[in-house]
Amino acid sequence: TLMSNHWLMAWMGLEINTLAIIPMMTYPNNMRNTESAIKYFLMQATASMIIMFAIIYNAWMTNQWTLFQVSNEWATTFMTLALAMKLGLAPFHFWVPEVTQGIPLTSGMILLTWQKIAPTSILYQISPSLNMNILVLLAVSSTLLGGWGGLNQTHLRKILAYSSIAHMGWMTVIALINPSLMILNLLIYIAATMAMFLCLNLTSTTKINALSNMWNKSAPMTITIMIILLSLGGLPPLTGFMPKWLILQELIIYNNIATAMLLALSSLLNLFFYMRIIYTSTLTMFPSNNMSKFQWFHTSPKSTSLIPSMTIISAMLLPLSPLV
Repeated sequence: TLMSNHWLMAWMGLEINTLAIIPMMTYPNNMRNTESAIKYFLMQATASMIIMFAIIYNAWMTNQWTLFQVSNEWATTFMTLALAMKLGLAPFHFWVPEVTQGIPLTSGMILLTWQKIAPTSILYQISPSLNMNILVLLAVSSTLLGGWGGLNQTHLRKILAYSSIAHMGWMTVIALINPSLMILNLLIYIAATMAMFLCLNLTSTTKINALSNMWNKSAPMTITIMIILLSLGGLPPLTGFMPKWLILQELIIYNNIATAMLLALSSLLNLFFYMRIIYTSTLTMFPSNNMSKFQWFHTSPKSTSLIPSMTIISAMLLPLSPLV
């Protein structure tokens, strides 16, 4: 999808991408994994059908099959809505928390990071012909619903899914004004989300209350999770502040002050549920008998090689923002 400049090749890339992750989602084979895979497949197939309709309609109206020639307004609208379904933007976001919750942590990590690359690349390439009003509507609703949805959750995979919806909203709002910022936001989001999932996978933690025992299993991991979550929340001096700062700056330059204000306020909702996780993992201890607090230290067979590099990327790149 990244390398293609013909609509059919890009569409084929999206289809292969969708079909390839389904066996990963259904392993190990149980009812919850299968249900999540079916939900994901139905949603992605619907979006692909709408994309194909938009491609054919655009080709019929313009006699062009190249990716950059989407000059028809209806084709652009359908394409934007279909890509919003693939990315999990509100109001097409309902499948994201349910699917993420029903699959293992590693599959959830791929779903919320790698699977966003292909639709975003198409959005990047057709960005000059996008409708700003639709983008603002999708973005504001995604950031608000992504924040509100995560407030009442206790499952970490659902919280990260709602976090993904909110971050996709930040990316979408800037797609027309400055597409390069959209790619920067995606890369930083992928680094932080990968680091978070790898930390959770290392200790096999899926609920907030299980985090309160993490100081016993791996004390450095609690600090790492705190740094990653603060970066996802967009607090300076961490890397996550950079895309939010630059996106708000661009929106204000282009007189979208109301949108910028709504996005900035909605990020507080995300920060609240990140702080809940930080409070549980670093400032509280799970109520239990003294003897059960101490566990024998076993070296984990799971790989930790990516965690330090992803944590550094998601925490320490803010000084590089003048280069951007």
